[in-house]
Amino acid sequence: QGGMMRSAVAKVARTLAARSAGVAGWAKQVESGRTAVCLGKLGEHSWCQSFATNSHDHFNIHVDSPDNNKDTPFEFTSENYEKVKEVLARYPTNYKRSAIIPLLNIAQIQNKGHLTLSAMNKVAEIVDTPGIRVYEVATFYTMFNRSKMGKYHLMVCGTTPCMVRGANKLKEAICNHLGISEYGESTPDGMFTLSEMECMGSCVNAPMIAVADYTAGVENFSYNYYEDLTTEDTINIIEMLKRGEKPRVGSQHRDKAEPAGVVVDDKWIPMAEGEMTLTSPPPGPYCRELKKPEAEEQKQ
Repeated sequence: QGGMMRSAVAKVARTLAARSAGVAGWAKQVESGRTAVCLGKLGEHSWCQSFATNSHDHFNIHVDSPDNNKDTPFEFTSENYEKVKEVLARYPTNYKRSAIIPLLNIAQIQNKGHLTLSAMNKVAEIVDTPGIRVYEVATFYTMFNRSKMGKYHLMVCGTTPCMVRGANKLKEAICNHLGISEYGESTPDGMFTLSEMECMGSCVNAPMIAVADYTAGVENFSYNYYEDLTTEDTINIIEMLKRGEKPRVGSQHRDKAEPAGVVVDDKWIPMAEGEMTLTSPPPGPYCRELKKPEAEEQKQ
């Protein structure tokens, strides 16, 4: 058993080493800021992984800019300091780090929807922890944005059911329509930011996108799902948002959770029999009678 374990560990180590070498040798940066990493080849095709993120960088590495560096001023307002005190009061003094997430949220709202390096450093200072502990949280949770966001944040679900039903086509259509090339980018007019998001729980209505609407301010943002999407549906939603209209929320092709159809090859295919899923009464087992018949009750 010891030999088998050592063999397995060695195999994993070799695989990781090969992938690391692949990353080092194949990583490339293109002018748009997109980073693609080819981890290997399968037959004649290279397998590349694009890193999804809400920020401009795709490796979660901070890059100084004139308005986002360690010297960029950030201080909580007096009103927000009261909120900070309220949050800190929830935890024992030796567990102040438990407040990192709510404090980052306060900082992000104050900073118009994104976290600068100095904002994260301020949170680290308040909870008395090294900055890296705060960076780890801010780069792990996709609700934290480390670069400026558009008025509409478009999030394409990239988990298996949505991917099988055409999530990649939705992404490609959005990029082509908005003139961007990759997740993590925003349109030049600051109207849209595109990201990939992992499972948002609408697998039965795949593929889908979520849209965070910041047009009413960060504190009053709305967050809606748009499901059962074809590329045409998706572009129509974007165009309606551009015009300040409210697209239909939820499924674009069904009125409730009925099995009315499915998206296949970028087309909505309705069920031939409408909403019917059974052709005869179910065979059972059935639920017992919860209320005894009146005659039976009288006998007792």
